[in-house]
Amino acid sequence: MKLFNKKGDGGHTSLLYGQRIPKSDPRPETYGTLDEANSTLGFAKALSKDEEIKEIIEKIQKGLFVVGAELATDSQDYKKLKERIEEEEIRKLQDLIEDLEGKVNLPRSFIIPGGSVVSAALDMARTIIRRGERRAAGLKEDNILLNDNILAYLNRSADLIFILARYEEAKAGKKI
Repeated sequence: MKLFNKKGDGGHTSLLYGQRIPKSDPRPETYGTLDEANSTLGFAKALSKDEEIKEIIEKIQKGLFVVGAELATDSQDYKKLKERIEEEEIRKLQDLIEDLEGKVNLPRSFIIPGGSVVSAALDMARTIIRRGERRAAGLKEDNILLNDNILAYLNRSADLIFILARYEEAKAGKKI
């Protein structure tokens, strides 16, 4: 398999089932933003020495792949998707948030990122997901977003990453 096919050289890209769209379309902008977040989460995972944190990060990464696939699928092909973000996935994120809330005292004010290298990477990922969430909200406004669960999933993912960063700082002995 070749890494390049030159089909994108003219400023267009393919959605999952082959439809060609401009790279400037809001869909690639949105799933590209979430790809940035996923890569940053991978960076945080590689830096972390905590298996629990790594496991949670990987769950979020897998969910972001599902979101990306949904966003990269045109409405006419949407039924072909094998996986979609369902309410159950949102509940799982909420359960993780509640579990971590019992393990860390959250600050009552804004935090300055950088309490540890891992938490800084997590905070970067969180802000990128928030940007992706704003882009997804724009897709909803344009009647392109086919699954409202995506917005809730992105919102909860960012919340979970926030508390995960604070948990990492607490485990590293940093006061928050």
